[in-house]
Amino acid sequence: MTETRYFTTEDKDLYKAAELIKEGGLVAFPTETVYGLGGNALDPAAARKIYEAKGRPSDNPLIVHISDIGQIEALAEEFPPMARALAEALWPGPMTLVLKKKAVVPDETTGGLATVAIRMPASKAALKLITKSGCPIAAPSANLSGHPSPTRWQHVKEDLNGRIDAVIMGEPCMGGIESTVIDMTEDLPQILRPGLITPERITEILGVPCSYDPAILGRPEEGLVPKAPGMKYKHYAPKAKMLLFEGSREQVVKTITQRAAEYRSRGWSVAELLYEDSTRAAECLFADLRRCDEEGTDIILAMALSEEESVGFSVMNRMLKSAGYHIEHV
Repeated sequence: MTETRYFTTEDKDLYKAAELIKEGGLVAFPTETVYGLGGNALDPAAARKIYEAKGRPSDNPLIVHISDIGQIEALAEEFPPMARALAEALWPGPMTLVLKKKAVVPDETTGGLATVAIRMPASKAALKLITKSGCPIAAPSANLSGHPSPTRWQHVKEDLNGRIDAVIMGEPCMGGIESTVIDMTEDLPQILRPGLITPERITEILGVPCSYDPAILGRPEEGLVPKAPGMKYKHYAPKAKMLLFEGSREQVVKTITQRAAEYRSRGWSVAELLYEDSTRAAECLFADLRRCDEEGTDIILAMALSEEESVGFSVMNRMLKSAGYHIEHV
């Protein structure tokens, strides 16, 4: 059992947190997407500690966080022109680039892959922590593996208190879902994990088509080697059973209302998730799932989002995994 310390986002506290990173420790910190669990990305032992603290499979790659584009040269064999164009347009921000790695990045950080996933977060506290640490920081979401990702420091405390060295108590993460992960090792960009940066935005910047990896368009196949976090394993699951309903809004609301009444008549605790738009859903989904856990909800009935709109597709990617792909057309 580790004594977990809690720090503010003031410089004096960020310095203390950075010292822990330098010493091989683990620090959870806020980003604009979700809270990350950080350790020295170039230290194999720190990477192993991250997997152990989360209970995360070791073939699930970690994302390396930097505070300056110039740090890429030390981490990646190549920084192709299209990757550079995306970085210059969208960093700091919720985008991760997958590039061919240099040997200095240990296999423990990349899940054994020959590539490295890199991003520059928009959070000022995160950027200061990386800079003060003097090293790139490997950081998956700061939750127990399989649980909903944390968007508040209190969520991190629920999952990892006593398992990590420190938590930086920043503001709630307004993006709400993890960064868009883009494979830039081929001729054309391909999204390995959908997020708030859409294919349309990438095409607008680069002038070339951007597609989704087929592996994220349905259930993960047996034997899949994950190129990015979230592609293979069960993610985002609340304790309650979760059901999704798709169809016209009117029919979905009617069905959820009827089902909720049926379950409550049996003495079940029911939560209904009816988001007005995809941006609001992205911001609130993980926090709502954790609230359901706190309240002892037995079953969650949720309205599916339209996947025709890119952010809606990104949130539905998380909702489907949260629900174990239980979706009903009404």
